[in-house]
Amino acid sequence: MKTFALLLVPNMTQLDFTGPYEVLVRSPKAKVELVWKTLDPVQTEYGLTITPTSTLSSLTHADVLFIPGGRGINAVLTDEEVVRWVRRVASEAEYVTSVCTGALLLGAAGLLRGRKATTHWTAMDMLSLLGAIPTKARTVFDGNLVTGGGVTAGVDFALRLVEKMHGPDIAQSIQLSMEYDPQPPFASGHPDTAPQEITKALLERIEPCQRERLDQVKRAVERLGP
Repeated sequence: MKTFALLLVPNMTQLDFTGPYEVLVRSPKAKVELVWKTLDPVQTEYGLTITPTSTLSSLTHADVLFIPGGRGINAVLTDEEVVRWVRRVASEAEYVTSVCTGALLLGAAGLLRGRKATTHWTAMDMLSLLGAIPTKARTVFDGNLVTGGGVTAGVDFALRLVEKMHGPDIAQSIQLSMEYDPQPPFASGHPDTAPQEITKALLERIEPCQRERLDQVKRAVERLGP
């Protein structure tokens, strides 16, 4: 039995969480725990609620630690209770993982220093502030650290992790069962291919969140010290 500890972050992007969950829960002998401070339902960025199965105090060990991202990650970057729990579980985990801006929380816990990592394209520059080596890819492995890109990359990340843990046949079987056969209608999933005006408009819209996030990252760096 492998225990997966998936941190529920209030105001997280739900697909960051539910995409990997859908893959990991189908892996052999998986025990998936949804973890937050209390057992009260946690509301995601756009209102979907998810009910925790464990609390930070009741679950202190897992084979796999997973952190999602989204707007809500900003608040927990300097939440000492959450950062301390991440550091504690990561110290004994077989794999320490994240998707999207969840990587920033791993960085706030001091787990990215000198290691390759990826995140959502809007936060790649923030990884280096936390001591990481920013690496542009859908999934990045560095030892037992596994990070995924933004949002939809969570499915790719989880399949790659299952492949690492159980082999390619199991991973491909899960992919087939989910009919994960993406055919994006537009070539606008990354700024490398999206029209410049689309990218510019998005950056303008999310600028307040980005400003808040950078401030929280800098505060996290100060807490970490040299």
